[in-house]
Amino acid sequence: MGTWLPKWEPEDNVFWEREGKKIAWKSLIITTVSLTISFATWFMVSAIVVKLPGIGFNFTTDQLFWLAAMPGLAGGTLRIIHTFLLPIYGTRHIITFAKAIKIIPCIGLGLAVMNSATPFWVFMTLAFTAGFGGGDFSSHMPSTNLFFPKRLKGTALGIQAGIGNFGVSLAQFMTPVMLGVATVGVPQLFTKINPATKEAIGTSQIYLQSAAFWYVPIIVVWTFVCWNYLRSIPVKASIKEQFDIFKDKHTWYCTAIYFMTFGTFAGLSAAFPLMIKTIYGKFDGAPDPLQYAFYGPLIGSASRVLFGFISDKTGGAILTTITGLGIVVGSIVLITMGLLTPTGLEQFPMFVAVMFGLFFFTGIGNASTFRQFPIIFIDNPRRAAGVIGWTAAIAAYGPFIFSMLIGAIIGATGSSKPFFIGLVAFTFIATFINWHFYNRKNCEKPC
Repeated sequence: MGTWLPKWEPEDNVFWEREGKKIAWKSLIITTVSLTISFATWFMVSAIVVKLPGIGFNFTTDQLFWLAAMPGLAGGTLRIIHTFLLPIYGTRHIITFAKAIKIIPCIGLGLAVMNSATPFWVFMTLAFTAGFGGGDFSSHMPSTNLFFPKRLKGTALGIQAGIGNFGVSLAQFMTPVMLGVATVGVPQLFTKINPATKEAIGTSQIYLQSAAFWYVPIIVVWTFVCWNYLRSIPVKASIKEQFDIFKDKHTWYCTAIYFMTFGTFAGLSAAFPLMIKTIYGKFDGAPDPLQYAFYGPLIGSASRVLFGFISDKTGGAILTTITGLGIVVGSIVLITMGLLTPTGLEQFPMFVAVMFGLFFFTGIGNASTFRQFPIIFIDNPRRAAGVIGWTAAIAAYGPFIFSMLIGAIIGATGSSKPFFIGLVAFTFIATFINWHFYNRKNCEKPC
């Protein structure tokens, strides 16, 4: 079978029922699993770094936040590149190649954690390559947008992005599981420190390398699947032709809105484990960040899947407005109730509950925006795909921006309150843009 499909007309009901539907749903299944693997490898660094001090790496808190931030920097940059690749090379080639190169950070990180003398710059380089897992989102989602008719775009994109987002939880859930599984090399001696006295209170053997190595066979198998079973839709355009999206003001409005939703989701996903460790780790009996961190992305991913279906019924704009209000209220609660400057562990359950609420609302917005964008650019499917890729690229800087700023602000002030004050301000502006252009009565582009 060739790479390119001879024709693709999903809005033609006869074509859709005869052959289009089967191809589209098969592609969705394959690329959704692929995207889940991508997200898992993208966020594996944020789960691994919290264990590095315990096995002998003398990295500062600021350095640990930088390691958690680097995959976000790379993911956003690579998404910009991926935005323009699909109409040139097609789904099959792009997704397959993007899957194969993820072996680099997985093997590299596995080897790096086995030697406590590995320098910080090596970890920074490998953390950057973990961004390969974030970059190809801007090929996955535009591809799916092309495969499905208008009436199913919200559902298909919600399923793919929502299940793909489960990869974040997968990385954070499987890391502690794999610590006890011997793969390659010898175990490390992990020392647990009493945060109050700074004294060792216990040791155990872990295989931190297993948290990276276990992805390798999965990547190899799914690379084979992608190459053999994916095909490409014949939508062609040069990079220069695709630059027309930047002439439309709605590209920029959508960019701000999607950063509010996915940027916040991804940013909090990357920073959440270290926030728990930094803010509440100073108390005696401090919680293990990885016991709680994976629930946040899990909740956000689940709400993204659910509200993908709902947004096809209600429209996306109203749900995006609700998302913005939810983020604002949740952030204000964190700021005003002292949850970011706690006096004891009794405040931890409330902190976790509010954070889970933020993840839930970002999941709603992640689903609703991908219902909105194809409608906003309904007259040009190729441009709609480009906007989806571009907005996803900018939002992918969320892990970098959130981790870098939260780490720097905590280091400078001892609290992350200034960061969340800024998040409230930005979210209010983005929510107003959404309401004004896409949600209010007689708005410019109701969706």
